[in-house]
Amino acid sequence: MTDSEAPPAKAPEGVSGAPALPQPVLEIASGYAFTGPALDLGALLWDGRCLPDVQIRIPLPMLNRHGLVAGATGTGKTKTLQLIAEQLSAQGVPVFLADVKGDVSGISAPGQENDKVRARAGEVRQEWTPAGFPCEFYALGGMGHGIPVRATITSFGPVLLSKVLQLNQTQEQSLGLIFHYADQKGLELVDLKDLRAVVTFLTSDEGKSELKGIGGLSTATAGVILRSLTAFEAQGMSPFFGEPEFDTSELSRVAGDGRGTVSVLELPAVQDKPQLFSTFLMWLLADLFHDLPEVGDVDRPKLVFFFDEAHLLFNDASKAFLDAITQTVRLIRSKGVGVFFVTQTPKDVPGDVLAQLGNRVQHALRAFTPDDQKALRSTVKTFPNSPYDLEEVLTALGTGEAVVTVLSEKGAPTPVAATRLRAPESLMGPVDPAALDRAVQASPLYGRYAEAVDRESAYEKLTAREAQAASSPAPAAPSAPAEPASSRGRGRKGDDQDSSVVEQVVGSGVFKSLARSLGTQIGREITRSIFGTARRRR
Repeated sequence: MTDSEAPPAKAPEGVSGAPALPQPVLEIASGYAFTGPALDLGALLWDGRCLPDVQIRIPLPMLNRHGLVAGATGTGKTKTLQLIAEQLSAQGVPVFLADVKGDVSGISAPGQENDKVRARAGEVRQEWTPAGFPCEFYALGGMGHGIPVRATITSFGPVLLSKVLQLNQTQEQSLGLIFHYADQKGLELVDLKDLRAVVTFLTSDEGKSELKGIGGLSTATAGVILRSLTAFEAQGMSPFFGEPEFDTSELSRVAGDGRGTVSVLELPAVQDKPQLFSTFLMWLLADLFHDLPEVGDVDRPKLVFFFDEAHLLFNDASKAFLDAITQTVRLIRSKGVGVFFVTQTPKDVPGDVLAQLGNRVQHALRAFTPDDQKALRSTVKTFPNSPYDLEEVLTALGTGEAVVTVLSEKGAPTPVAATRLRAPESLMGPVDPAALDRAVQASPLYGRYAEAVDRESAYEKLTAREAQAASSPAPAAPSAPAEPASSRGRGRKGDDQDSSVVEQVVGSGVFKSLARSLGTQIGREITRSIFGTARRRR
């Protein structure tokens, strides 16, 4: 007996008229008939018809099992993010969104009803009500509309900074040694000029002897790093690094009415710096990872993090960087954080990461070229077995339609379901820039992060001690090393030290010890977090 000849199955609970539906449809409907809290994505598409009796949903507790939203340009990925973010906020879950194109800010304002919205809502049986959601707007380094987000160089760490500077593996390892050197000498790396000052010292006549003591770092490699830093600064990158450093716990806030805050990182002003903003997003996630406590499986996520333009993160990434991403995604689930990668095709995401993305919303793909056709076939292979001809369906989906499979309440994959998605209830477009600026300046966080602070750090210490050493005819005796930067609180960076540059920076005895224990000390310093980012005291 074929599927078309099979007798009607028992109707799943809540699906009216289900006995009249084909057997595959009944199986799909049963797979999405969750009893607990869930997000509503839309209604099933089958044989060219929208079936509003069969609602496609994601169980709320499964949102920390990560996900992928993919599809060609113009297929509705951004509106899908908006739809999911709205429902998460309404259920008390904070959300982070990266707004690359500048059209996500509308989530803070009620949507505008029109014929198109009414038609979509009627098709999927949605009770559409215009609504805005509590938002905070951020901007990297204050470039653009938003509260400035900055990181210190020490906190950013050598692995992420190497990605931004486009260093090769050898140069990345050498940069890690330089970070360790600065930590051991108490030279705080707050901004780019601090790191440049340390590298400049190590390549100077006075500092060259120190290169031999930190794992054989060559003068040539140090020079390459210095030139990369100089070019990076010349491109206007300095504002992104410094203090006050952004506290990523701000992303987990809940509004006074119990709704989760939607944190929107405005990126249009840095669209031409993809390496920078994609790596900064990874810093935010890495910082959350090593600050949040373990919570195990929870009834709702503590935060859902949408990683837009994810392919930029993986392009030209080193093995260490990819390994760190994989480990972060694997482990951050137990801290209650869900991560959704947003890109064009699943092949943009490495296999080890893709294997951990349990929730999938795949918008239409195009197959105009041989490469497109290859990507289409690869995408189809990433889905479970399905009654659909996915190659045909994925090329025929319209805007606002997607193929969905998620994890059920028991953690098993649901049947593949072609879905007509609901319409967001917030504004589907940007808010007025003047209104955005008013919202930013009215935020209680604005006064905390608006103005950059330039306190004494490595640059000032090296400059002052070098001047002191130049004016002193006799060198001072070496002293014990300063307390490592990684073990001090964030508020002690301005402490005065009266030792000379030789006392502060040059301690050959320390580096003899360092050379003997290089295999353990360096490794421990660089891996103090997954990405080598510095742990901070809140």
